[in-house]
Amino acid sequence: MARTYQGVSLEMAPKSYYTVSSDALFKDQYGNYVIQHVLEHGRPEDKSKIVAEVRGKVLALSQHKFASNVVEKCVIHSSRAERALLIDEVCCQKDGPHSALYTMMKDQYANYVVQRMIDMAEPAQRKIIMHKIRPHIATLRKYTYGKHILAKLEKYYMKSGADLGPIGGPPNGLI
Repeated sequence: MARTYQGVSLEMAPKSYYTVSSDALFKDQYGNYVIQHVLEHGRPEDKSKIVAEVRGKVLALSQHKFASNVVEKCVIHSSRAERALLIDEVCCQKDGPHSALYTMMKDQYANYVVQRMIDMAEPAQRKIIMHKIRPHIATLRKYTYGKHILAKLEKYYMKSGADLGPIGGPPNGLI
């Protein structure tokens, strides 16, 4: 229903409780808790909107003190398909010392996101993460935060007795 006020047409917009249109709340000292609450307790469609906003920015948000907590919650509370996309964003980029995964493993905040990805990944995806990390083990031992990742992997693989296969990765060359 449109009304006119001093010659200007005013139209009532449909009621909207909240929208996620930027990552400002993700990075806010207090706002990140609101987003985390929605990820933990919100409707699936609302969680999906947040995850969609995080996609494409996993590396940058993971390196931020407050936003990294939001990315962790996205990894925990997203659907299996969404989680796989978030992990792929980090793992399926170029390898080497400038890759997103390598950068995140050395970062004071992002290393926690990598640890959560290791915890939450499906077995096949976890194996890919390990193969991506493996060439950097010696370097990661030099970094405080890299050591956290190595401890997580060592604990996981000692506990599960998982076979990591050959160091070179899968024979199909998809990595």
